[in-house]
Amino acid sequence: MTAKPLVALAMGDPAGISPELTAKLVALDDLRARTRLVIIGDRRIFDEGARVAGVTPELTTVEQGADFRAARGEVLFVDLRHLDPAEIEQGTASLASGKFALTNYRHALEFGRDGRVDAVCFTPFNKQAMRLARADYDDEIAFSAEVAGLKTPASEFNVLGELWNARVTSHIPLKDVAGRLSAERIHRALRLTDICMRNAGFARPRIAVAGLNPHAGDGGNFGREEIDVIAPAIAAGREEGIAAEGPFPADTVFLRAKGGAFDAVLTMYHDQGQIAMKLMGFDRGVTLLGGFPFPICTPAHGTAYDIAGRGIASVSASQAAVRLAADMVKPALA
Repeated sequence: MTAKPLVALAMGDPAGISPELTAKLVALDDLRARTRLVIIGDRRIFDEGARVAGVTPELTTVEQGADFRAARGEVLFVDLRHLDPAEIEQGTASLASGKFALTNYRHALEFGRDGRVDAVCFTPFNKQAMRLARADYDDEIAFSAEVAGLKTPASEFNVLGELWNARVTSHIPLKDVAGRLSAERIHRALRLTDICMRNAGFARPRIAVAGLNPHAGDGGNFGREEIDVIAPAIAAGREEGIAAEGPFPADTVFLRAKGGAFDAVLTMYHDQGQIAMKLMGFDRGVTLLGGFPFPICTPAHGTAYDIAGRGIASVSASQAAVRLAADMVKPALA
């Protein structure tokens, strides 16, 4: 019998919905049936989240240095005891909340890096709080690469069921996007998309590539990036056997992908894909950090400060994140 994937789940921002989402995840029968979770955080914060969520899941507390694979218990909890709930003002970003989330995530990444778990997930972070705790915090990709010691390219993917969105540039100002695009960079993004999707079970993912300019440049009338930069990158990918097509106008390519013509859309910048994906399934979307030696997944939505503490946060996207992470490690455990 194949062992269940061991997934480290870092508790996210304690001032938002992360504590209740973490508790709700632990209480889900289907996740316990397909994974073993290692929760990382503070038990006092978790217990408050469980109270808000109205669940009473069973946990086994273990030390940081424990052999998680040999430990007894269906759900393990690494209690860092590093945050008193009284220090947190609900719905407000703070140094304390950022430090809590950053510390939890660092531990989860170290567990993944050292082979002590098979995958890493986390409930939502708040970037303002993260930057209060670490002034040079850019995004999860850069931080994860630093902790994991990754020297090769990594990227963020958004996943909604069987439809993926990849991107060439991510968390940069819109005014800088065109200058960051190159045939080499787009080709690299295509290759990474193909690899990650194959690891997730796609035999030969069909990837549509969006243009940068309105109407994909309209034959050069609205810009030449499609002709001079994007098309050569697609051609290079196709020569390698990647099923890539385009460039297509960004305002219609997701309609074709949603209709089943493609498995993924590679966009040129963050919101070009995020807007479409979140409109199609805000409460179900997953963010995957691809290019790492282990899957890293989180719900695509944020900390939802406006509904924190009310017990109404949907667990669907967090559930999908853990499922995707577990599915991506199963081949390695067979």
